[in-house]
Formats: sequence, C-alpha cells, structure tokens
Amino acid sequence: MNLPNKITVSRILLIPVFLVIMLADFSWGEMTLLGVTLPVSHFVGALLFILASTTDWVDGYFARKYNLVTDLGKFLDPLADKLLVSAALVVLVNYDMASAWITIVIISREFAVTGLRAILAGGGEVVAANMLGKIKTWAQIVAISALLLHNMIFQLVGLPFGDIALWVALIFTIWSGWDYFNKNKHVFANSK
Repeated sequence: MNLPNKITVSRILLIPVFLVIMLADFSWGEMTLLGVTLPVSHFVGALLFILASTTDWVDGYFARKYNLVTDLGKFLDPLADKLLVSAALVVLVNYDMASAWITIVIISREFAVTGLRAILAGGGEVVAANMLGKIKTWAQIVAISALLLHNMIFQLVGLPFGDIALWVALIFTIWSGWDYFNKNKHVFANSK
C-alpha cells in the first residue's frame, strides 16, 4: 500500500476516534473562545474532523505529484470522505445543530453514488471524483467544521455561517449527484 492510500486509511481510522470524542460523556468542561461557549469535546472533535478532512488534500497531492494514483485510492478516497462527512452530520443532528432532512438528503446521495460506483466497477470502470464532486465535499467540510465549532468566528457578527454553508453544501450535493448520474446513465440503458 502506497503513502497516499495509507493516509486515506488513516482518515478512515480517525472516524471512530472522532465519534468517541463527540458522543462519549467526557467531563472536559466548557471553553469560551471568540465569544462562543462550547464543550471542550466539541472543540477537540472539530479539530480532529478538520485534521482528518485536510488529509483528503494531502493524499491527493502525493498521489498526483509522485504518480501514485491507484484504483484502490480512487475507491478509498471518496469512501473515506463519505464516511467522515456522514459520521459528522449524524453527530450534528444528534446535538440539534443540523437539520435531519438535510442530513438524510446528503447521506442518501452518498449511498446512491456509491451504488453507482459499484455498478460501474462491476463493468470495469473506476471513476475518480470530478471537480463538482470535490467542490461538494469541501462545501460539506466547511459547513460541518463551522457547525462543530458552534459558528465561532461568525458569531461575533451574528452571521449563521454554518447554517448558510450547510445549505450551500446541500445544493452542491444535489447538483453533483445529478451530474454523476447524468454522465453515467449509460449504465442503466440496458436495464430491464
């Protein structure tokens, strides 16, 4: 397994750590930063989420720079993104910090695209994420990070940035899902 794939696997392995930090009842107390009071566990969980999300860029950089792009990487990288984002969204719904229906739409799109990828892989096609899919992922990451941090930076000006960013992520999620299915509709052409 090459370095980019190891980085991707490390991202997947950080997900249970993130979940334990966010959902276990640790008595770490609260902290106030930039006028926002939040549980220390939320701050630590947000930093871990941001770290794990950043490795998405790192593994891609190494894979392209050193010509280490593999079919395993093309499969694992988007899977790691989907697992991380889904876990974080469920945590946010658990704390009433994100709308359940938006979370359901986003996770449903991820399942649908993963299913389409499996069908394509069965036919010998491995499709890497396109630019619209990458924008969707980063929009989701920005929204989730802002929400995990309780809109820390933007709370000073009264802007619900995390909520706005989640709506933007929803729009890109739907758009990129439609684009993905539209470009690969040939898979269903001979279905009965």
